[in-house]
This record gives sequence, structure tokens and C-alpha cells, in this order.
Amino acid sequence: METTAMAITMRGVEQQQAHFRLGPLDLDIAEGFVTAIVGPNGSGKSTTFRLLLDLAKPTAGQMQVLGQKVGESDDRVLKRQLGYLAEEANREDDSMRGTEKAAFVRRWYPQWDVNFYREILQLFEVDDSLKLGKMSKGMRRKYELALIMAHKPKLLLLDEPSSGLDPIAWKSMIKLLHRYMEPGDRTIVMSSHIIDEVRRLADYIVFMARGQVLGIYEKDELFQQWQVLFVQAGDAAAKLAAMAGVVECAEAGSGIYRIVTEQSAATERALQEAGHSITSRQTLQLDDILELLMRRGAFL
Repeated sequence: METTAMAITMRGVEQQQAHFRLGPLDLDIAEGFVTAIVGPNGSGKSTTFRLLLDLAKPTAGQMQVLGQKVGESDDRVLKRQLGYLAEEANREDDSMRGTEKAAFVRRWYPQWDVNFYREILQLFEVDDSLKLGKMSKGMRRKYELALIMAHKPKLLLLDEPSSGLDPIAWKSMIKLLHRYMEPGDRTIVMSSHIIDEVRRLADYIVFMARGQVLGIYEKDELFQQWQVLFVQAGDAAAKLAAMAGVVECAEAGSGIYRIVTEQSAATERALQEAGHSITSRQTLQLDDILELLMRRGAFL
């Protein structure tokens, strides 16, 4: 990622609240890719989005979005390049019809594409003549997605984008976002609890917990490196636990040990050199990796 332009840069960013502290965060998010932020509720994902959008102020640190420092006095040009889908819809808009809100929003975006807006509504079968407060949660979500994508922003910030969507709408959203990234110069940063959603969309994964970044990984490499190995090793538990890449080691019975590794290639070489054979292997799920990172306190 050293030679890749960065859509987002955060350095020493902190926000102190009454019962929660975010940061310090040091984070680089590459331009032209989809990055998923994964973590438990209350880990700071939504707060991070609000800071990046200058909807909340940090108590320390600096941020840049699309090359511009966040918080500068005139950010109108920057804001026209952003699209933000909040986790919860704005209830103050409930009395407005979808057409009315769209007419208001489009005034702020010279590049608003009414044909693209209509295409997304048709894809999701959304009737924007309805009042927003009368829409179901799923329909409101689909409407808001069309609204924030209609000006074709360079950076999309999506906070739990599939919340409330049925399986058919979810598949349509996945296809839409894939197609949206095809030009190659757009970036999506999303938070999600849906493992399959992250697998299908993300190029990079950021793990967050307790207001801290636990790590950022390239997705394919992450699933390749984090594995469970079952090893025939007699009574060599202590030696196994000390091998390269081993995060956990526990006896599984009859001389078989269950090894969790974050560096599968290095661990396999060490096992081979020690004369131990691997009987089977499994790929860890995202939630399992997050739990392990939280357990060992691996703050970067």
C-alpha cells in the first residue's frame, strides 16, 4: 500500500467522550478499493465516520480525506465528492416525500445524475412518492442508498449498509456496489457485521474494538494466513505454542493439537522442520479472528 494514493489518512486522532474514548487512531485507507471496518457494537466505527465527515470534532490529531484536511473552513468541494449512509435514518425527514428530499439534495450537487438515481430506485423497487416516515425500514434504506449515490461520489462511507434489507435486496446492493467500483477511481469505506458481505465486497479489512484499531489486513491474505491446523504431535504442546505465527495451541485429544496461526506458511515450515504432520486445516471466520485479536490485546 506504500505506493497507493490514500483516500483517508488519520494521525493520532482521539475523541474523548463521557463514557468512551476513541483512539489514538493511526490509519491509512487506500484509494480505489473497498475497505470494511469490522468490530463489535460500541467499538467506535460510527464515531470514526462522523469525525471524517466533520460532523464531530476530535480532541487531538489530524485527518485528511481525498487529500484535504478535515475541518478546513471551506469544504464544499470536498463534501460534493462524498456520500454518507448513516446507520440510522434521520427521523426529522419523516414528513417529507422521497421526491421532495431528492429535489432538495440535488441542489447541492452539480453532478447529480437523475437517470442513475431513477435506475437505483427501479433496481430496488422503491416508490419515492411515499413519505419517508411511511416507508418500511428496508425501503427507507434502499431510498437513502439511491440518494447518496446519485451524484456519483468519489468516496462512499456506508455505516451498516445492508441493515433492514431482505436477501434479494441485499444481493442487488452487492451487485450495485461492485458495478459502482468499476471505474477504478472510487473508494468505499463500510462498516458491517455481515461476514458474507465483507467477503464479497472488501479488499481490505480493518478490525476495531474499544475505540482502537486492532489491525488492517488485505482480505485474501488474511484468510490465507489465519488458519486452524490440527497436528499430530504427541506431548509437544510447549514447543508448538512457541512456534512462529502460533496464536493459540490446545490439545484436541489422542496426541492431536489444535493450533491457531496468523502466519500459516511460517507455522507450517516450523512444523515440518520439527517432524510434525498436519492432519487437517480450517480457515478462521472474521468474528473468530476479531475475538482472538481482542483477547491478546493486539493494539497496533
